[in-house]
Amino acid sequence: MKISLYILSLSLIILSCSNKAEKETQPEQPIPVTTVEKDTSGLVIAFYFNDSLKEGFTYYKNIDEDVSRKNLAFQTELKRRTAELENFVSKKGAEAQQGLLSENEIMKIQQKAQRMEAELMEYQQKEGAKLEAEVMRKLTDINNKVISFGKIFSEANGIDLLMGYADGGQINYANPSMNVTGAFIDFLNKEQKQIEEDL
Repeated sequence: MKISLYILSLSLIILSCSNKAEKETQPEQPIPVTTVEKDTSGLVIAFYFNDSLKEGFTYYKNIDEDVSRKNLAFQTELKRRTAELENFVSKKGAEAQQGLLSENEIMKIQQKAQRMEAELMEYQQKEGAKLEAEVMRKLTDINNKVISFGKIFSEANGIDLLMGYADGGQINYANPSMNVTGAFIDFLNKEQKQIEEDL
């Protein structure tokens, strides 16, 4: 009797293990994906040089110049405040070494220097973050315009695929006959001018 219980238990264990292995090896049913087959013989592909937009798209140049001016003003103010702090510390340090300051005055000078340093750090962080956020907003705005105008440009010119080409990008080579950079920049400038006139 013990042997038959042992065999029955062993059979149940083997059976349960074999069911588990079967379940684990069965692949899940793939989710159906809708694909579209297209005859690519008439496919029109074009590209533009991304770097040329920075030089030729007037709106982009204006924003870039504005951001550069603000960055220069930020850097100039940062240098001015840093120099002011360094001059203060240097001057008062020299006075302290010459014995011209009391302990109370030295303590007040240290507190003022710490306050100036804290203000400098706050300015750097606050204004730097503000400038960075503005740059990101403007770059997003430019990118959205290029995408939007790129769609209109492509539809108007029968282009199925318009790509931005950049050195170090994912496109290794593009036939120069597919280059529409000049026409695209002219189109961008014309559309942007029309938008500005409508405002």
